[in-house]
Amino acid sequence: MKVELIAHTPDPERLVATAAKLCYSSSDIGSLREGLTEDKIRSFLDMLVSIGHESVVEHVSFTFGIEGISRACSHQLVRHRIASYSQKSQRYVNENGFEFIVPPAIKELPEANAEFSRIIGEITEGYEKIADMLTDMHTKRLAAEGFDEKTAASKARKLANEDARFLLPNACETKIVVTMNVRSLFNFFSHRCCNRAQWEIRAVADEMLKLCLGVAPSLFANAGPPCASGGKCPEGKMSCGKAAEMRERYAALRSAARSEE
Repeated sequence: MKVELIAHTPDPERLVATAAKLCYSSSDIGSLREGLTEDKIRSFLDMLVSIGHESVVEHVSFTFGIEGISRACSHQLVRHRIASYSQKSQRYVNENGFEFIVPPAIKELPEANAEFSRIIGEITEGYEKIADMLTDMHTKRLAAEGFDEKTAASKARKLANEDARFLLPNACETKIVVTMNVRSLFNFFSHRCCNRAQWEIRAVADEMLKLCLGVAPSLFANAGPPCASGGKCPEGKMSCGKAAEMRERYAALRSAARSEE
């Protein structure tokens, strides 16, 4: 798995502080922005975070490049609707010899790992065979319709991929570019950093949060699962029961980000 921060709104904490102060001031925007020292920005953001004034953080967005995750993971990711996504297409990209993600629990059990690998091998072989069969069929049809050989072959392969992909498993590796504003990221982290989240998307969320903290530690000071900031666990009787452990874990993560400022 690889998670990279590939772009973000410049000077995000100053922008949020400026937007927030504007709500309570008659000064012009330029004067407000110029009057914000680093200490004032941090102090103001600490206050905003503590009172939950989140509308102003929508002015800031972060864009991540995520690779080496499964389709099972990306399907959970795209359920977060207030975001923009661009994902490797299984329709236009041929998946011959596709990479796949093996869950840690399966890796730990030799018998399960062997069976998993065997089935993936069968799927890989089946995908290639079906894609070749469909490509041949579509090429002949398109040639009969008057397309030249090169064009017919290109169109045929895309049509073949479109149907052969139905055989691909959730384990199939994918790549995706994700853009979220900070308010959406707060929501994402509250759900996906939770100890009850599925292991893969939790790992992705933790990496994303680390990157956000590296850029805007004050802005993301309370980001993460609700229990990690002293809030009540929203899972009720489904709670993992490890609130103290989670608080310690995310406190260390935030402290590391602060020390790198």
